[in-house]
Amino acid sequence: MITRRTALGCLATTLALPKLAFAQSLDRSGTFEGKSRHITTGTATLVVRDGMAEVQLGDDFTFDGAPDPKVALGRDGYDPATLMGKLSSDTGPSSYAVPASIDASQYNEVWIWCERFNVPLGLAKLN
Repeated sequence: MITRRTALGCLATTLALPKLAFAQSLDRSGTFEGKSRHITTGTATLVVRDGMAEVQLGDDFTFDGAPDPKVALGRDGYDPATLMGKLSSDTGPSSYAVPASIDASQYNEVWIWCERFNVPLGLAKLN
Protein backbone atom coordinates (compact mmCIF):
# COMPACT_ATOMS: atom_id res chain seq x y z
CA MET A 1 0.00 0.00 0.00
CA ILE A 2 1.33 3.39 -0.96
CA THR A 3 1.15 5.99 1.77
CA ARG A 4 0.99 9.74 1.31
CA ARG A 5 4.57 10.03 2.60
CA THR A 6 5.84 7.49 0.08
CA ALA A 7 3.99 9.17 -2.77
CA LEU A 8 5.28 12.63 -1.85
CA GLY A 9 8.81 11.29 -1.46
CA CYS A 10 8.67 9.72 -4.92
CA LEU A 11 7.23 12.90 -6.41
CA ALA A 12 9.95 15.06 -4.82
CA THR A 13 12.66 12.71 -6.07
CA THR A 14 11.14 12.61 -9.56
CA LEU A 15 10.86 16.38 -9.78
CA ALA A 16 14.24 16.89 -8.11
CA LEU A 17 12.72 19.31 -5.59
CA PRO A 18 15.06 20.53 -2.87
CA LYS A 19 14.36 19.26 0.63
CA LEU A 20 12.79 21.81 2.91
CA ALA A 21 14.94 22.92 5.80
CA PHE A 22 13.47 24.54 8.84
CA ALA A 23 15.53 27.26 10.51
CA GLN A 24 15.92 27.07 14.23
CA SER A 25 15.12 30.49 15.62
CA LEU A 26 14.80 32.11 19.00
CA ASP A 27 13.89 35.73 19.64
CA ARG A 28 13.72 37.09 23.18
CA SER A 29 13.17 40.75 24.06
CA GLY A 30 13.29 42.97 27.09
CA THR A 31 13.04 46.61 28.10
CA PHE A 32 16.02 48.50 29.47
CA GLU A 33 16.14 50.04 32.90
CA GLY A 34 18.92 52.43 33.87
CA LYS A 35 21.60 51.45 36.36
CA SER A 36 24.14 53.44 38.41
CA ARG A 37 22.01 56.61 38.12
CA HIS A 38 22.04 56.44 34.31
CA ILE A 39 18.98 56.68 32.09
CA THR A 40 18.74 53.78 29.66
CA THR A 41 15.43 53.03 27.93
CA GLY A 42 14.06 51.10 24.97
CA THR A 43 14.13 47.51 23.84
CA ALA A 44 16.80 44.90 23.30
CA THR A 45 16.21 41.69 21.36
CA LEU A 46 18.43 38.64 21.30
CA VAL A 47 17.96 37.03 17.89
CA VAL A 48 19.26 33.51 17.23
CA ARG A 49 18.95 32.05 13.72
CA ASP A 50 20.60 28.81 12.64
CA GLY A 51 23.23 29.07 15.36
CA MET A 52 24.13 32.70 14.62
CA ALA A 53 23.14 35.25 17.27
CA GLU A 54 23.00 39.01 17.55
CA VAL A 55 21.73 41.62 19.95
CA GLN A 56 19.49 44.25 18.37
CA LEU A 57 18.74 47.52 20.11
CA GLY A 58 15.43 48.97 18.98
CA ASP A 59 14.40 52.25 17.38
CA ASP A 60 13.27 53.33 20.85
CA PHE A 61 16.70 52.83 22.48
CA THR A 62 18.13 55.82 24.36
CA PHE A 63 21.09 56.18 26.69
CA ASP A 64 22.17 59.33 28.54
CA GLY A 65 25.88 58.79 27.83
CA ALA A 66 28.95 57.68 29.74
CA PRO A 67 32.58 56.91 28.98
CA ASP A 68 33.35 53.52 27.47
CA PRO A 69 29.85 51.95 27.17
CA LYS A 70 29.89 48.37 25.89
CA VAL A 71 27.20 45.82 25.03
CA ALA A 72 27.27 42.42 26.74
CA LEU A 73 25.11 39.51 27.82
CA GLY A 74 24.37 38.18 31.25
CA ARG A 75 22.83 35.19 32.95
CA ASP A 76 21.32 36.62 36.12
CA GLY A 77 24.29 39.00 36.21
CA TYR A 78 26.82 40.60 33.88
CA ASP A 79 29.28 38.24 32.14
CA PRO A 80 32.46 40.03 30.97
CA ALA A 81 33.30 37.13 28.64
CA THR A 82 30.35 38.16 26.43
CA LEU A 83 31.42 41.74 25.59
CA MET A 84 30.42 42.43 21.98
CA GLY A 85 31.95 45.83 21.53
CA LYS A 86 31.42 49.51 22.04
CA LEU A 87 27.90 50.93 22.01
CA SER A 88 27.74 52.46 18.53
CA SER A 89 25.11 55.12 19.28
CA ASP A 90 23.36 56.58 22.31
CA THR A 91 20.04 56.54 20.46
CA GLY A 92 18.21 54.44 17.93
CA PRO A 93 18.73 51.02 16.43
CA SER A 94 22.01 49.12 16.31
CA SER A 95 23.07 45.47 16.31
CA TYR A 96 25.96 43.50 17.76
CA ALA A 97 27.11 40.03 16.69
CA VAL A 98 27.44 37.50 19.49
CA PRO A 99 30.75 35.62 19.07
CA ALA A 100 30.26 32.08 17.76
CA SER A 101 31.99 30.69 20.86
CA ILE A 102 29.10 31.92 23.04
CA ASP A 103 25.85 29.95 23.33
CA ALA A 104 23.45 32.90 23.35
CA SER A 105 20.50 30.71 24.31
CA GLN A 106 22.03 30.36 27.77
CA TYR A 107 21.73 34.10 28.54
CA ASN A 108 18.71 36.02 29.81
CA GLU A 109 19.96 39.63 29.93
CA VAL A 110 21.46 42.34 27.74
CA TRP A 111 23.76 44.79 29.54
CA ILE A 112 25.12 48.22 28.72
CA TRP A 113 28.33 48.23 30.74
CA CYS A 114 31.00 50.85 31.46
CA GLU A 115 34.21 48.90 31.16
CA ARG A 116 36.43 51.79 32.27
CA PHE A 117 34.69 52.15 35.67
CA ASN A 118 33.33 48.58 35.85
CA VAL A 119 29.72 49.64 36.50
CA PRO A 120 26.38 48.78 34.91
CA LEU A 121 24.68 51.49 32.83
CA GLY A 122 21.55 49.63 31.71
CA LEU A 123 19.94 46.22 31.90
CA ALA A 124 17.26 44.55 29.78
CA LYS A 125 15.92 41.25 31.17
CA LEU A 126 14.87 39.03 28.28
CA ASN A 127 11.53 37.20 28.17
